[in-house]
Amino acid sequence: MIEDDLRAAFARHETLTPSTGPLRVAIDRLAAVRRRRRQRFQAAGVTLALLGALGVGVPQLRPDRPAEGPASSGQPAVGRSGALNVLLLGVDGFGEQPPYRLADSVLLVHVPADRSRPYLISLPRDLEVSIPGRGSEKLNSAFYSGAGEPRPDLDAGYDLTRRVVADLTGVRVDAGAVLTFAGLRRITDAVDGVEVCLPKEVRSWHTRRTFPAGCQRLDGAASIDLLRQRRYLPDGALDRDRNAQRYVAGLVRRVTAQDVLSNPVRLAALLSAPGKGLAVDDDGLSLTRLVAVLPELESVDPVGLSLPVGTPVGNASRLPLDPKQGPEFLAALREDRLAQWVAQHPEQVNPVR
Repeated sequence: MIEDDLRAAFARHETLTPSTGPLRVAIDRLAAVRRRRRQRFQAAGVTLALLGALGVGVPQLRPDRPAEGPASSGQPAVGRSGALNVLLLGVDGFGEQPPYRLADSVLLVHVPADRSRPYLISLPRDLEVSIPGRGSEKLNSAFYSGAGEPRPDLDAGYDLTRRVVADLTGVRVDAGAVLTFAGLRRITDAVDGVEVCLPKEVRSWHTRRTFPAGCQRLDGAASIDLLRQRRYLPDGALDRDRNAQRYVAGLVRRVTAQDVLSNPVRLAALLSAPGKGLAVDDDGLSLTRLVAVLPELESVDPVGLSLPVGTPVGNASRLPLDPKQGPEFLAALREDRLAQWVAQHPEQVNPVR
C-alpha cells in the first residue's frame, strides 16, 4: 500500500519537475568552452616551442601576476604596435628532476610588426647585468637567484630573468618559456631529428664526439651534446649561442616541412612527446594571437643575432655591453627596426644555414 501511495505521489508531482534540457545544454556549452581553452593552451605551448626550438612541455598560465619590465621600471612601454617579444630560457638539469641551476641559453625571439621574419637574439649568459637584490651579476645567475633552493622553481626563475631582460632591453616581454634539455631531446626525436649546419668542426668535451663542419641531422641525444659545448669553441659560450640558433632554424624548418601544426595526428604526437620539460608564460597575451604568428610570417627562416658585447672584465669574465653598438642595437630592437640595423651591420648576422 505504501508503495502504491508513493508511486501515486510521484505521478502527481512529476509534471512540476523542471526540464533537464536547458541544464544539459548549459553543461555541454561549458564543457565545449573548456575544451577549446585546453586546445588553445596546448597550441600556444607548441608555438612557443617552435619559436624557441628547445622543447615542449607543460604550460602554466599565471594571469594574476602583475606585469613587469619597462612599464613598471619607468621606461616607456614599446612594441605595442604589433611586434612580439618571446623570452626563452634553456636550462640544463642533467636529467628529468631538479636541481636546475643556471640559464645557459637566453634567447629573445623578436617578431616584427610587419611579420617579415623572426629574429633570434642571443643574450650572452656572461653578460653583466643588474639583478634586483643581488647587484651586478652575470645574466645566467638571474634564473638561479629567482628559482631558489633546495628545489628550484622554474616559474620564479623565469620571472626574475624576465624582469632583468625587460629592464636591460627596454622592450616588453609578451610571452616566454623555460625549457629543459630533457624536453629538447624528446622533441627532437619526435620529429625524427633536426638538421644543423655547422661552419666549423665541433668536438664534444663531454662525450668526445666530433661534429663535422657542414649540415648533419642530429637525434635528441646528439642535439643536447652539441648545445652543451663551449670549452673547445673559439668564442666559448658565444659560439654555443650561435649553435643554438642553428638548431632553432633547423627545428623550425623540420616542423614546417612535416606540416605538424595543421596535422592533428602529428600535433598530438608532438604534444605528448616532451613530458614536463617546459613551463610557459603568456603574461596576458592572447593565445590565439600567439598561435597565429607562424602563418602570418612571410618567411620562417630566422635571422640569428647576438647582443653586441665588449671584452671580458675582471677575473669573473663578465661581458659588458658594447659601448657603441650595444645601445644602437637595443634602440633598433625597441623601435622595431632590426631589419634596417641588419642591413647596416651584415657582419653581425649569425648564419643559421
